[in-house]
Amino acid sequence: MHINKKTKMLSLMFVGIFSASLTTSAEDAAQAFKWPKGQKAAVNLAYDDALDSQLDHAIPALNKYGLKGTFYLQLSSAAIDKRLPEWRAAAKKGHELGNHTLFHQCSKSKPGRDWVSSHRNLDNLTVEQMKDQVIMSNTMLYTIDGKRERTFTAPCVDKEAGGQNYIDAVKSEFVAIKLESGNVVPDMNKLDPYAVPVAFPAGVTGQQLIDIVKEAAAKGTMANFTFHGVGGDHLSVTVEAHEELLKYLAANKNIYWVDTFVNQMKYVKANQKK
Repeated sequence: MHINKKTKMLSLMFVGIFSASLTTSAEDAAQAFKWPKGQKAAVNLAYDDALDSQLDHAIPALNKYGLKGTFYLQLSSAAIDKRLPEWRAAAKKGHELGNHTLFHQCSKSKPGRDWVSSHRNLDNLTVEQMKDQVIMSNTMLYTIDGKRERTFTAPCVDKEAGGQNYIDAVKSEFVAIKLESGNVVPDMNKLDPYAVPVAFPAGVTGQQLIDIVKEAAAKGTMANFTFHGVGGDHLSVTVEAHEELLKYLAANKNIYWVDTFVNQMKYVKANQKK
């Protein structure tokens, strides 16, 4: 996602979703779903679009606090072409490189999508074209990190190409997919691994981010953040807000399991009660 016109809409969505009440106790949730090492919740720190500020600020902060993140790469991004060795270095450090397509096509027909370029309008593509693009993106990611297991975040969490669902055509290529807007997973056992909710924080404080992970711990479930810019670029959070969250998570590793999305979702799929 990109373009400043989206910032206000996403910030309001983020705050609105956060108002959900804490209805499930941590004790009851723990009985329903067990996290590794007795932790109360999983937290995934992800970053969309392959941006310079992620290399400049997010990855150094993650490394500082010993946390692993997931980076959904738009492979046509200039930051891939110009800074490829840094993405390879991030993968070697244990960060996940995820699929965010080649060109970040979104549906121009949806409200507030005047920023979508005509040549990147998802409404004009077929399911087959998107499938080809997504599979090619996996191949390109393999040339960067040498890995085959992958997760996916659909650009703009749009599901349809040319009015037809394209997610069903590509989900066999992935361990899991982030596909819905939402801060905290309500129930791990009912979670569809191919329609995982995700929050897109922009213009929020560190305390607001911390409150979200506290909600996840109270429910015994999972919080998924997908940031864009960190201290720069678009849809950004400040370096300070981002670091405040990381510092809190690092100080509470007995409560929060912070890891790559692929590792977390492999665990979830293996431990869901069907």
